[in-house]
Amino acid sequence: MAEKLTTYDPAEDLQSDEAIAVFMEEAFKTEDAAYIAHALGVVARAKGMTQIAKDTGLSREQLYRSFSTNGNPTLKTTIAVMKALGIELTAKPHA
Repeated sequence: MAEKLTTYDPAEDLQSDEAIAVFMEEAFKTEDAAYIAHALGVVARAKGMTQIAKDTGLSREQLYRSFSTNGNPTLKTTIAVMKALGIELTAKPHA
């Protein structure tokens, strides 16, 4: 009998603000803009894309497109989504 595999969705495991912060911190450490955008999309789905769309004034479709694997969100969109998610973008000297 063949086993059926399911697709893992990390959004399902991001239930707390602490888990989201750790997830995003690890994404930022990669310094890979595409991966960071993808990670923000995962977090937005975890929080509810409809609510994020409402909070940012952007359409759900635009958010899904911007934060898809092939998406390339603008800095304005990224900051708006981060603000809606309660994630703060900060700067510190490089170690």
